[in-house]
Amino acid sequence: QVQLVESGGGLVQAGGSLRLSCAASGSIFSINAMGWYRQAPGKQRELVATITNSRRTNYADSVKGRFTISRDNAKNTVYLQMNSLRPEDTAIYYCKMVIRDYSRSYDADYWGQGTQVTVSS
Repeated sequence: QVQLVESGGGLVQAGGSLRLSCAASGSIFSINAMGWYRQAPGKQRELVATITNSRRTNYADSVKGRFTISRDNAKNTVYLQMNSLRPEDTAIYYCKMVIRDYSRSYDADYWGQGTQVTVSS
């Protein structure tokens, strides 16, 4: 069994910063890509940022230059540093990892439980 646990959300004023973390645990053989997604009320879940095993990153246009994704493979953890936050960044943020665990011969997507980020104006 694999679990992803997120932390670091909260309430912040516009212009402020937050750092999200997501740690995977369980019977993990390997982790491929990691990423962050978000879902605002009444909207579909959208990609925020992804990072590959070779640390190649990809960002949504709306967060480029403000957010930074990184990973610590030794800790099975992905981070999202969010700076210059705006009210429109308010959403539930979810991490996702592509993981091969010891019970499968293929990769599978695992999601965190979500963490609320609220940016006040």
